[in-house]
Amino acid sequence: MPDDRRPIGSAAEEHARSYLEGKGYAFRHANWRFGHGELDLVMEDGDELVFVEVKARRSETAGRAEEGIGRKQQGILLRTGELYTQHVPGADGKYWRIDLVAISLGYDGDVREITHYQNAVVIG
Repeated sequence: MPDDRRPIGSAAEEHARSYLEGKGYAFRHANWRFGHGELDLVMEDGDELVFVEVKARRSETAGRAEEGIGRKQQGILLRTGELYTQHVPGADGKYWRIDLVAISLGYDGDVREITHYQNAVVIG
């Protein structure tokens, strides 16, 4: 059975990127992977790196999109953020944070709502 979440996830990441660029963020990477971790988007907000987790839902049956980051995933995001700063040239020593962009989609694929949460995962 094919997984139909990938097209939704890709579209949501594009919406999130456009939304953040509209707020003045600069794009660095999409879907950066290291080991078992992945950063959906890596953006810059001034001098700060922002690792963005994008969550999208077509309905709230499985909960709201912003409720989608559990403890295990928070740990993975934190470790992957640390690895990014260690392995990507120019990222070492930069301040960074993890944000969440929650997107509510209609069944037609149209964006109903985008909510941006800064510092969605607390570092330390």
